Amino acid sequence: MPLEDGDPLSPGGRQVNGEVSGVPPLPGMGEPSLRGTTAPGGSRTDVMAEGWELGPALGDGDVTPGGGPQRAQQPEEALMTELSELVQKVVKSSSWWERHGTDISILACSFLLLPAGFLCLRSAQAIPFLAGVLTLGVVHHTLTVKGSHLASHNALTESKSWSKVWAIFFIELCSAFTVEQATYNHVKIHHGYTNVIGLGDSSTWKLPFLNRYVYMFIAPLAVPILTPLVALDLLRNVEWKAALRTLCCMFLGFYCHYWLLLHVSGFQSPWSALLCMLVTRSLLAHPYIHVNIFQHIGLPMFAADRKPKRIHLMSLGVLNLPRNPLLDWSFGHSLISCHVEHHLFPSLSDNMCLKIKPIVSQYLKQKKLPYNEDTYSSRLWLFLQRYEELMVHAPPITELVGIQ
Repeated sequence: MPLEDGDPLSPGGRQVNGEVSGVPPLPGMGEPSLRGTTAPGGSRTDVMAEGWELGPALGDGDVTPGGGPQRAQQPEEALMTELSELVQKVVKSSSWWERHGTDISILACSFLLLPAGFLCLRSAQAIPFLAGVLTLGVVHHTLTVKGSHLASHNALTESKSWSKVWAIFFIELCSAFTVEQATYNHVKIHHGYTNVIGLGDSSTWKLPFLNRYVYMFIAPLAVPILTPLVALDLLRNVEWKAALRTLCCMFLGFYCHYWLLLHVSGFQSPWSALLCMLVTRSLLAHPYIHVNIFQHIGLPMFAADRKPKRIHLMSLGVLNLPRNPLLDWSFGHSLISCHVEHHLFPSLSDNMCLKIKPIVSQYLKQKKLPYNEDTYSSRLWLFLQRYEELMVHAPPITELVGIQ
């Protein structure tokens, strides 16, 4: 999220101890052009985001654009290694419940709320009916956002086999997207190249042909319709078996929702059931879109051949929002108040990101590294005021001062 005069945060936001000159907005829609990378379903990817989690930080910045691996551990790498060791101690001392159980219980509670939501929709009275809409809307976003996000990072379980099962369930059946493309675009590209222009710079969230008010307040209502359409288009890039599996899961997810509205909730016409599906699936679409742009766009942007080391890349290009009970439940801590922690250690669950937050924030501040935080209202105002700069025009490259 670009800023002027070298301030990578919004007016009213704050960046702690970071000296940066330059600002960033972002490119348009479309798939990133990757050199040396094949799409999902292909054979190889040079981006190893998930390999950067808890051990010594290898990967980002350890391979130069035209050279081989750097053998000597530089100060930036030593910082990431030291922070990783601190976090690893916390993870090892945490119980299974802290590592996975808390988030699994939230997802399980959401499933248990489904019958109540569908039954409330049978009522002819406004309050129970609206309670049903609210319940199904929150449950839908908990499963599709929190569940899919954790599953894409293998953060729900330590079993690789079950991780694959949960990824298919949450991403394909609940969210109507394909696992291969979701993992590739989010984990390998966005996390591997956070705020690197042309790669992980959140460009896919931009629709520069829309004006600020349409994009911020009307377009999010179309997310339930656009998501499967985008997914269908991306199926061209995966193997036919994966495409067939995705199509079956997508159809099953939509049909189950539709069937339950007709036979449990008692909707009399197909159109009323489809309208209810659209309303519940778009209930939290506005904060979903907002969160995805608030936490990266407007912060420093980098060229692929001049990006900083991992710890600086994530501390400069990621922002935390304040805790919010509804969004914490539906989206998870790693997408709201612990987004910096999540980008540094993406395989940790939401609850573990919350647990390591004091350690990460204190460490970054002690080392005089940025730890970006801002409020939801402040970011919203920033984007309304500077929409053209942040969401339409190409972002300038950030020139770092005193880091590289």
